[in-house]
Amino acid sequence: MSPANADSDLALELQLAIERHELSLAYQPKVEIASGRLAGVEALARWHHPRLGSVEPALFIGLAERYGSIDALTEWALRTGLAQWRSWNEQGVKPNIAFNISALSLRDIYFPDYLYRLCQTEGVPPASVTIEVTEGATQHLVRLLDTLTRFRLKGINVSLDDFGTGYSSLLQLRQLPYSELKIDRCFVRDVATSRESRLIVEAMIGLARGFGLTATAEGVEDKATLALLAELGCDNAQGFLIAEPMEGWQLAPWLLDGGRSEAVVPIAAGKRRLQPV
Repeated sequence: MSPANADSDLALELQLAIERHELSLAYQPKVEIASGRLAGVEALARWHHPRLGSVEPALFIGLAERYGSIDALTEWALRTGLAQWRSWNEQGVKPNIAFNISALSLRDIYFPDYLYRLCQTEGVPPASVTIEVTEGATQHLVRLLDTLTRFRLKGINVSLDDFGTGYSSLLQLRQLPYSELKIDRCFVRDVATSRESRLIVEAMIGLARGFGLTATAEGVEDKATLALLAELGCDNAQGFLIAEPMEGWQLAPWLLDGGRSEAVVPIAAGKRRLQPV
C-alpha cells in the first residue's frame, strides 16, 4: 500500500473514531509560579487506535487538516472539554481550559460565535476558555485579525503557542489580540544551563510584560528551571515537573493532594499545597 493510500485509510478511520467518540482528552495543568495556584489546564487530544496503539497527535491532527475532518475534531474537543469543565465546577474547581485550534478552523469568522454559544449551553464562563494558536500556524493569520478579535470581544482568551519557533513573532504580537504568550520548550529546557537560552527567555518574558500578556513557560521539567523562571518574572509554568497530562477525573484529587509534585512550594512563599482557582 502506498503512503498516500495508507494516509487516506487512516484519515477515514479517524473520521469514524470521531463520530463514535473513540478519542479522549487529557488535561495538563499549568500553575502560577509565584503563588502555586492552578492557572489552568490545556486539553490534549488522544487517539488509541485498536491496531496501531497510541497515535501521535501531530499525525492525526495533520490528517484531519488534510482530509477535511478538522472541524469535526475541533467540535468534538470543545464539547468534550467544556462538559468536563462543568463536571469540575460541580466539584468546586473552575480552571481556565485551553484548546489548541487549527488555523483552518479559524478561517471561519463565525467560529467565535459558535464557541460562545457552546459556552452558554454548557454553563462555562467565556473568560474560563482560551484558544491556543501556534506561531507557525499564524504566519498566514494576520488577515484573520477580525476572527481573533471576535474571540476577545466575547471574553474568550487567545494564546500564542510555541512562541519563538516561527518567523513573524513581533509582527503578530503587534497586530493580533493575544492575552497570553507561551514560550516554546526548546528554549525553556536549557534556560538554566545555557546563557543564550536564558537571554532569549528573559527577552520573551519582557516582551510579554511590555504587551500586557501573561508569560507561560512550556516544558518545565526540573526545579532549577522553575527557580530561574521565577527569578526572571515568568508568570506560569507547565511541564512534567508540575504534572503530566491526566484524565479529567484526576484533576480534583490531584489538587486536593497538593499536586503530585511539591516543585512549586519553594517559589510559592512557603505554601504547602497547590491551590485551586
